[in-house]
Amino acid sequence: MKRIRLGAAVLNQTPLDWEGNSARILEAIRQAREQEVNILCLPELCITGYGCEDMFLSPHVWRTSWQVLRRIVGETSGMLVTLGLPLYITNGVYNTACVVADGEIAGFVPKQNLAGDGLHYEPRWFRAWPAETVTEYEADDHSWPLGDLLFECDGIRFGFEICEDAWVAGRPGNRMAECGADVILNPSASHFAFGKHEIRKRFVLEGSRSFGVSYVYSNLVGNEAGRAIYDGGALIASGGTLIASGPRFRFHDVHVTVADADVELTRTRRAAIHSMRTDVTDDVHDRIARVPGRFSPPSSRITPVLNPPLENRADEFTQALALALFDYLRKSRSNGFVVSMSGGADSSAVACLIRCMVERGIEDLGLEGFQQKLSWIPGLKDIPSAEEMMPLLFTGVYQSTRNSGEVTRTAAEGITKAVGGTWYQLDVDALVQQYTTTIEQAIGRSLTWQQDDITLQNIQARTRSPSVWMLANLQNSLLLSTSNRSEAAVGYATMDGDTSGGLSPIAGIDKAFLRQWLAVMEKDGAGGCSPIPTLVLVNRQQPTAELRPSQYAQTDEGDLMPYPLLDQIERLAIRDKLSPSEVLETLVRDGSEYPRSQLVEWVSRFFRLWSRNQWKRERYAPSFHVDDKNLDPKTWCRFPILSGGFRMELNELE
Repeated sequence: MKRIRLGAAVLNQTPLDWEGNSARILEAIRQAREQEVNILCLPELCITGYGCEDMFLSPHVWRTSWQVLRRIVGETSGMLVTLGLPLYITNGVYNTACVVADGEIAGFVPKQNLAGDGLHYEPRWFRAWPAETVTEYEADDHSWPLGDLLFECDGIRFGFEICEDAWVAGRPGNRMAECGADVILNPSASHFAFGKHEIRKRFVLEGSRSFGVSYVYSNLVGNEAGRAIYDGGALIASGGTLIASGPRFRFHDVHVTVADADVELTRTRRAAIHSMRTDVTDDVHDRIARVPGRFSPPSSRITPVLNPPLENRADEFTQALALALFDYLRKSRSNGFVVSMSGGADSSAVACLIRCMVERGIEDLGLEGFQQKLSWIPGLKDIPSAEEMMPLLFTGVYQSTRNSGEVTRTAAEGITKAVGGTWYQLDVDALVQQYTTTIEQAIGRSLTWQQDDITLQNIQARTRSPSVWMLANLQNSLLLSTSNRSEAAVGYATMDGDTSGGLSPIAGIDKAFLRQWLAVMEKDGAGGCSPIPTLVLVNRQQPTAELRPSQYAQTDEGDLMPYPLLDQIERLAIRDKLSPSEVLETLVRDGSEYPRSQLVEWVSRFFRLWSRNQWKRERYAPSFHVDDKNLDPKTWCRFPILSGGFRMELNELE
């Protein structure tokens, strides 16, 4: 029996945070050494951070990441560690994994398959490395092997599938298995999306089974660069069996998942399912980098840890958003959050998520650990509990006009106080009337709801913006906007009004899901966070902008269409790229409860509003992504600001 101890590190990195990133890498190495890990796999591009964007094209970044690598190399005595960094090679930049063994660089493996869909733009910055190609990298008067390599140390061969390499049909692992690989390492930066962890687990398990190897998957965790959320979830499998899995959505900066693998057992299984290709046996030795040294056997056995995955979307959503808010808060060095509370579902959801951030952060880090990570916030270190911490970290503001009702005011106050926030109520009606009177005098007529509906609605939303910004500025807090994905699709939001804010945490979530989540939070809580019974004040309402006089009985769905149908149309039109007629026929074929004539009206309304409001989506505050498909024009859904607006297609609808 030849056993080897494998480690997969999860890190919360920040782009271009050279000192912080290297400190977290060194802490992972320290933890792995304490656990007698032989091979430690760190996440993709862990030295620079994954989200450096166009800075990957900067020579300064190449030079600095190389300098950081050389400093870390000296801290790897007695271990084999893999580190991710960009390398400029001849005529392009490559996303590489560097193998470091016992204080020396052993070689580099560039990524072969670049992620260029959805949130990813890797082909903008990197070149894909051609399979079965090997050269040398020269720097500091040394040269090292670079390319499609296997490494061999103490008789054990290992290679790489770097993130996207494992998601393609022709996985590099196939060739590595045929060339006798015992271990495949997968350093990844794989962002969170609903259900994605189960897909990762399948490719790790299937890779370990079909290749007859031990497979190590590492990942980032937290809100690294502002939009993407990373969930961690390191995995180690051997011969088709999951032998260890790491926690997800942790607030800790570093976690190392460890497992012992039996190399001889996987070789036996590989011999049963693979035969060495005759056309690779002659040249495979040219692609093996020999690494001197021996793997010391662990002094004792370890008990593998298998963390069960979260089972439902409500739990995943809660834990992902709580962690993302915490990281955004601390990485922006803000003192807390301010939210314009309307008494409706969106602002209430944001308030609840802030409370979940505090609950989960203290549970994970402990009170002192939580306070230490937010140490710059005045007075926070002296607060003894989450309840007393909330008024400092969250301020809710209700800004009434003559069209505001007691139901929404009560709900806004109730939710703000239920989660423990500081509550303010401001009457901005006089300001609204002053703006209105000023324009009426300028144009020489009165504004009426019959003639000037949108104008009179928008001025109320915009008038609320300066006051809430003032509070955020006074507190050095981050103003959160509360627009959701359904509103973003049709532009049902006022620019410079309810879209005001530095971050829009729920802009990637549709309204129907938010309402379902609030119902869960009211009765049971989610993601380990306590239930909030006061949400009954919100859940029993129909969503409303509450900008028209009460006699108009304004509701969001009355202005638009039923939210579940809106979300269904959005998925068909934007995610699936169907034309208006194809969307209509799909709804009819799937047995919609609404008559065809009504569907024609709503499908037409969606496409008109979608086309008209691209400029708004271009201006929304950054949002968190919790689904691989989203409406953010900066990261997934590009659409022309000016277009024909589907006029011909909509005229053909019947």
